[in-house]
Amino acid sequence: MNQPPEHDVLAKIETGISGFDVFSEGGLPKGRTSLVTGTAGSGKTIFACQFLIEGIKRGQNGVFVSFEESPKMLRKNMRGLGWDIQAWEQEGKWSFVDVSPQDRNLPVVSGEYELDPLITRFIYAIERVNAQRVAMDSLGAIFSYVPNIGQVRSVLFKLAQLLREMEITAVLTSERTADYGEISRYGIEEFVADNVIILRNSLVEEKRRRTIEILKFRGVSHQHGEFPFTIVPEQGIVVIPFSTDVLKRKSSRNRITSGNQELDAMCGGGWFEGSIILVSGATGTGKTLMATEFIKGGVKNGEKCLLFAFEESRDQLLGNALGWGVDFERMERENQLKIVCYYPEITGLESHFVKMRTQIEQFQPQRIAIDSISALEKVSTLKAFREFLLTVNTMIKEKGITCLCTANTPSLVGSESITESNVSTNTDLIVLLRYVEVYGEIRRGLAVLKMRGSKHDKDIREFLIDDRGMHLGQAFRNITGILAGNPSLVNSDELDRLNNLFKET
Repeated sequence: MNQPPEHDVLAKIETGISGFDVFSEGGLPKGRTSLVTGTAGSGKTIFACQFLIEGIKRGQNGVFVSFEESPKMLRKNMRGLGWDIQAWEQEGKWSFVDVSPQDRNLPVVSGEYELDPLITRFIYAIERVNAQRVAMDSLGAIFSYVPNIGQVRSVLFKLAQLLREMEITAVLTSERTADYGEISRYGIEEFVADNVIILRNSLVEEKRRRTIEILKFRGVSHQHGEFPFTIVPEQGIVVIPFSTDVLKRKSSRNRITSGNQELDAMCGGGWFEGSIILVSGATGTGKTLMATEFIKGGVKNGEKCLLFAFEESRDQLLGNALGWGVDFERMERENQLKIVCYYPEITGLESHFVKMRTQIEQFQPQRIAIDSISALEKVSTLKAFREFLLTVNTMIKEKGITCLCTANTPSLVGSESITESNVSTNTDLIVLLRYVEVYGEIRRGLAVLKMRGSKHDKDIREFLIDDRGMHLGQAFRNITGILAGNPSLVNSDELDRLNNLFKET
């Protein structure tokens, strides 16, 4: 098959917006106009400003045409995100074309809308700063004082044509009335643009969630579907695309310690480096203790460890670890460990992910413990939670980090949690912790449910917790139904029958 000549292939320009260039497969089509549409509060103006700001960082100056807010208000609003637009204006890298109504009672245009003065100012601003990027915010404001739809359509087409002739890459914003429905408020804005991007800030199950979708990219490819994003000070919009590189990554065969020699023996000599481990159990079964021993084993082997805690405070974690003979404070002083505590309710899942990613990139750990990941269920919808888990697992796999996640089960003696059911397919090893009742006494049981690429002990072992940590004992031989949450004693005759049946199969 003949490839098209290189000059016929439409190039893309990196926006610089974190994550957007990944799922757009390179950024926005160069020299084309892109419509960014969304409801109020979805982030359209931030997208437009960030597009120019990231361009300036790459040596591509910009012009911002404001049809709605005054430049003074935009400077003030963007300063809240850490962006000093006025400084770029003084450096000759940013120029405003203010078309915003100075008087909100401005009369509507009854005759033909005169475009020439705007075009003159527009061209002057572009030439003055040698702009390669343009942002227009928001096209819908034109309709408020030019009620003739035909006139507005003609005006928009002339502006779009001018931008194409000047080979300017432009972002135009427009309002829409609902997150799912008509693309734009007036139904014509999307027809004057080459590309359409939709921002959403939808309310689902009483929780707000921001997503971005490329509806149309004329002449170039892109990933399809909605991708979550958040807005972070100093960074602006951060899109969280789903990576598929994890499926191509080779798994390591290097064994590392879990921090417990008896558990290592159950797993055929230890866990595989770069694997994701899920430790699931009810409250008090020893999940945090396993995370502590996991960190202790890593530090002992000279590995840097990072602990994300979503349920307990820093003081609680330090006290618990010390009670098991592990000195977290000393590990932190020696830069072997970093403890990061967040309460789930302080922000959304996307912001939690950005915070976690930043900590990982800064500290560069070999091991990560997340205790407990199921605490994040409370601040999200089920769909958002599944996407969050997939994104976290993918990021960790891509970096080759060994990660232990704990998850709570809703029942004290068994049952599967939502977290467990969603994480299990993406994990390499699952350890189940369960309470077991034996003759009126509560004991603890541990089982390795699955371990990819290795044989492992199939027994359900009893374990004890003391001031030196966790100790595994003998297997429960005369009890059935532990994992199902319905443990019951088996008499000797029944036990012999089951053993014989097992040998036959």
